[in-house]
Amino acid sequence: MSGHSKWATIKRQKAVTDAKRGQAFTKLGRNITIAVKEGGGPDPSFNFKLRMAVDRAKDAGMPADNIDRAIKRGSGEGKEALETVVYEGYGPFGTAFLIEAVTDNPNRTTSNIKHIFGSYDGNLGTKGSVAWQFNTKGQILIERDREDLADLELKAIDAGAEDVRESEEGLEVYTLPMDLQKIKDSMLKAGAKIAKADVIQESSQGVNLTEDQKVKVNRLFEELENDDDVIAVHTSANL
Repeated sequence: MSGHSKWATIKRQKAVTDAKRGQAFTKLGRNITIAVKEGGGPDPSFNFKLRMAVDRAKDAGMPADNIDRAIKRGSGEGKEALETVVYEGYGPFGTAFLIEAVTDNPNRTTSNIKHIFGSYDGNLGTKGSVAWQFNTKGQILIERDREDLADLELKAIDAGAEDVRESEEGLEVYTLPMDLQKIKDSMLKAGAKIAKADVIQESSQGVNLTEDQKVKVNRLFEELENDDDVIAVHTSANL
C-alpha cells in the first residue's frame, strides 16, 4: 500500500503563510459547496461528504461565516457554477497520480494540470488509465503524543478499523469510508490527538524511489496540490 507522505503534507498545511491562507479557504469553500450539491443537502448530520468537508475547513481555521456562505452557495444562493473533475496521469519514474478538482472552468483546469505534468516529465492520462489501482478508504492520522501507542491501536481495532499502521510520527488508522466518523469519534474519546481524518484514495501499486527521485516527484505533487482548483492529490509514489 502506498501514497504520498501524509505527515509531510500536514506539516506543509500547518506552515501555510497568510498569503496562501486565502487560497486554502477558497478551496475548502468550494469543496463544501460541492459537498452540499452532490452529497445530499445542507445538513451535515445527514450529509457525510459535507460533514467531512466542514471538519476539514474547521481544522484549517476557516471562519464560521465562510463555512456558512459556502453551504448556502451549494443550496442555490449564488451564481458560481462549480463541478468536480478527476484527472489521471503519470509522473516521472513510473508513478501514478489521481487528482481531484473543483472548478468553474474545466478547460482552464485541464490545461493547467496538463502543463504541470509536462513540466516534470509526466503526462495527463485518459479516464481509467490509473484509477483502477486506487481504492477509497477512510484515514485517521493520530499524532504521537506518547511513547507507547499500543492502547490506541487496540481501541482503533475494537472500534472497527480495517488496518492500523505505526510510524515515527504516530498511527495511521484505515477504515471503511462509512465508518470514518464513528471511529474518529471513538479515538477522540480515547484521548487520541488527531492530526487529520479524511476519505482518501490509496494506491495498491506502491512505487519505491531513490532520494533524488523523491525530490522531483515531491515537486510535482506540490505543484499539483497548489493549483487553485485542485482539492486533493493522490499518488502511487512511496514518499
